[in-house]
Amino acid sequence: MAKVGNNILTHGLQGMVGDLIVFRSRDGKTIVSAKPAHHGPMTEAQIKHQHDFQEAVLYAKVATANPAKKEAYKNAAKPGESAFCVALADFLKAPHIEEIDVTGYNGQPGSSIRVRAVDDFKVAAVTVEIQDTGGKTLENGNAKCDGGPDWIYITSVANTQLTGNKIIVKVSDTPGNLAEEDKTI
Repeated sequence: MAKVGNNILTHGLQGMVGDLIVFRSRDGKTIVSAKPAHHGPMTEAQIKHQHDFQEAVLYAKVATANPAKKEAYKNAAKPGESAFCVALADFLKAPHIEEIDVTGYNGQPGSSIRVRAVDDFKVAAVTVEIQDTGGKTLENGNAKCDGGPDWIYITSVANTQLTGNKIIVKVSDTPGNLAEEDKTI
């Protein structure tokens, strides 16, 4: 791969020349590389990845057309990286639940459940549901971010039978990717 700087002949040139070279523009610079090689028919995994990537491109186009989202993605971009690339990557990577901490939950209203959730861009929402041993929902609601990676859910319903209860946590990011995890007490 070669980078071409300030050349009047190649400035802004994009696309394939012949069957050998590809010109790309990035940050006002022209990049020249060999034509990508394709070998054989695509596998199911490659087809799925291609479909996911197409959806990510569509999301990034819509997201960067929104001035507020574009600015947020631009602020998260590294030097030389565009808001479009950050939005694209955000779509392709779901958030992750690192920890569900129930040590502050004693079954009384006002006790807390702490969730540590991370995303490559931003965790948009965290919901917590508490189910009894039979799978009946005792309560659910949104956790609040503490300013870092931790989200705190404050309970509102008395629960005298904690053993065997299930805490179900759902985390979503800006594009709507979802991570779900549960913990039995």
